Amino acid sequence: MIGRIVEIAEDGRHLSLSRGFMVVESKGQELGRIPLDDIGAVVANAHGLTYTNNLLLALSERGAVVVLCGPNHVPAAFLWPVDGHHVQAQRMRSQLNVPAPLAKRLWQMLVRAKIRQQGAVLEARGQPSGAFETLARKVRSGDPENVEAQAARRYWPLLFGPEFRRDADAGGTNGMLNYGYAILRSTVARAVMGAGLHPSLGLFHHNRANPLCLVDDLMEPFRPFVDLAVARLADAGHEAVTPETKRFLALVPMLDLPTPEGTTPLSTVVMRAATALARAYETGEAVLSLPGDAGQAWAPMPLEWPVPPRVPTPA
Repeated sequence: MIGRIVEIAEDGRHLSLSRGFMVVESKGQELGRIPLDDIGAVVANAHGLTYTNNLLLALSERGAVVVLCGPNHVPAAFLWPVDGHHVQAQRMRSQLNVPAPLAKRLWQMLVRAKIRQQGAVLEARGQPSGAFETLARKVRSGDPENVEAQAARRYWPLLFGPEFRRDADAGGTNGMLNYGYAILRSTVARAVMGAGLHPSLGLFHHNRANPLCLVDDLMEPFRPFVDLAVARLADAGHEAVTPETKRFLALVPMLDLPTPEGTTPLSTVVMRAATALARAYETGEAVLSLPGDAGQAWAPMPLEWPVPPRVPTPA
């Protein structure tokens, strides 16, 4: 069983141990406490955090991991327990030894969910989306026909216009997509590490120079939510990555999604997906928790955050 993933995202917090609880304080005032036995991971994602050695030892004894994030919100280091039986070691062994048929089946589910979610975004934008359900059903184990790429060729012109081409090295709308994906990638990376999985051992991505192959696999079904946010920015006349667009795209992990468990922030849905993936490695059963993996995409809820006004570039 994977315990709670606790993220410390506010600056200046102090974490300590008291009678079997992790206590979170600020300026000497207690803000809350969590039973140690409930914790699967602590994600330190803020500046000026301090910890007691007793707390770190107590977390290690219970097999909990402590993830230290850098200023860009991507995990920079993590504290892994090394003594006794630890859940993450078991998960990593299962991950390393995943049978090829299971890995292909899981990748099929990720691609299907992504394509269905692309269709849901287009539908929310008033664009034709019926072909995307057909394409999703065509995806076979491992996606040998690369239906993912076929869907992309239809998707981008419908979302951003017939002249648009997705180019990771370009600026403009592409640059905003890149920034939004970077925010999403850090969210998925924290969830993957918090679930006790190794981020380099991917299902599909296997680039030797990429330390986050599994992260890039798992984030695929969530990319369309970034696309939707960028489309709103483009509607408002934004054409580049600016402080205003950065602040707007940084809200994507907080986007509410209408999940079967009720309205849930995207960051929590990502954590559930990482948890389900860890369980799939251990059990050998291809069961995930993703938008669109059960044959029905999650219609994106309206983005209620106000789109920032475009600041004209000085002549």
